[in-house]
Amino acid sequence: MPLEILDALSDFVGELSLTNWLLYFWPFFLIDFLRYTILDGTVLLHWIRWKGLGRGKVEAARERMFRERPLVSIIAPGKNEGAHLPALARSLQKQTYRRFELIVIDDGSDDATSAICRRLLEQGKIDDYIRHRVRGGKASAANTGLRRARGRYVVHLDADTELDPRALEQVILPFYLEEDVGAVGGDIRVANQSASLATRLQAIEYLKTITVARTVASQLGIMRIVSGAFGAFPRQTLERLKGWDVGPGLDGDITLKIRKLGLKIRHAPDAIAYTNVPVRFKALSRQRYRWYRSMVRFRMRKHRDLLNPVANFRTTDFISSLDNIFFNFVMNLKWWVYAIQLLAFVPRPVWPYLLVINWALYVGANVIQWGLVWAGVGTSLNRRVAALTLYVPIMPIYVGVYLRVIRSYSQLMEIFTRSSYRDPWNPWRVSRAAQRAGM
Repeated sequence: MPLEILDALSDFVGELSLTNWLLYFWPFFLIDFLRYTILDGTVLLHWIRWKGLGRGKVEAARERMFRERPLVSIIAPGKNEGAHLPALARSLQKQTYRRFELIVIDDGSDDATSAICRRLLEQGKIDDYIRHRVRGGKASAANTGLRRARGRYVVHLDADTELDPRALEQVILPFYLEEDVGAVGGDIRVANQSASLATRLQAIEYLKTITVARTVASQLGIMRIVSGAFGAFPRQTLERLKGWDVGPGLDGDITLKIRKLGLKIRHAPDAIAYTNVPVRFKALSRQRYRWYRSMVRFRMRKHRDLLNPVANFRTTDFISSLDNIFFNFVMNLKWWVYAIQLLAFVPRPVWPYLLVINWALYVGANVIQWGLVWAGVGTSLNRRVAALTLYVPIMPIYVGVYLRVIRSYSQLMEIFTRSSYRDPWNPWRVSRAAQRAGM
């Protein structure tokens, strides 16, 4: 940046009054910084302190779990995922908790999945293999696995997930730490982070939005989703709900259904799983287009009763849903309001300065949030993750521009056209039946 531009920018900043700062940068100071830096930082530091003081309680719960040794049923539904299953099976063979059964559900694959699974079955690396000759969708496959499960707890995994050696132990442990826990989410991290710029940015995003943000939400009692890539549930709870409903977004849907039973949702940051994420931005855009529509379909339609102060009202359920809708839908629109404000009321020569200052403010917030990642879970991070620090300055563009545009488009499409029911992620006949049933 030429010195003249830097001098002009410096002069502009020096002339800003407190009123100007709030007028020009109100989304950052009044919303994002307070919510995602101050609140998350305060709660996370409290959790770190609690974790240190509660070691005796955790160890007692762990001893009871290993004394009882409940059977854990691991279900892995998917289509054309055979290539990933040997790695998943190997990661399970290394688990510190060994009393489990692995059930693979092949949802109409047309690749070599069947041959791979039968070989793994013969080798004793999977315990049950079920093949759907006709594809029924992810929920159908998961429910088939649930019907075959014999364990006290059911762990749902994506077939391309690999588990850290202590992951299974850690994801079951919260059921022994507290009563009335209905679901526990594992900590999902990116396995292929070095593949491209897109995967590196997703790796940072996962550490911030899953490792830190879900730990915070769990502490506040407002956790809103247990990822389908790695989540644990009491089998009786799933059977009571009759399993999963049709997605996309079935992981968030099942979490809300469990909340309605009055049960707790917890995150286990030490239950670490690795998954492969889209390598190219085009594929990532398609994935997020599917993900972001689910908030409208499930939060704002199917489960809008969580915001009703009359029907089985619970404050934590209300806050959980309101927090999601407010910050991921209403506040997503604020940026378009902010853009209109700049276009209508701010002189054009000032725009570049505001863009640069906005970027600098959000880089500073991201640096603090990256510090929270290391403060909270630094012992499980490594040099490979440390290298991601160089990409933190790009996060305001990735999250604030790229993902925001996709989110806005996908949510508007779902509101006006219900596009999720036409997503090829589910067979058309399944989506049509779900739409008729109001799912």
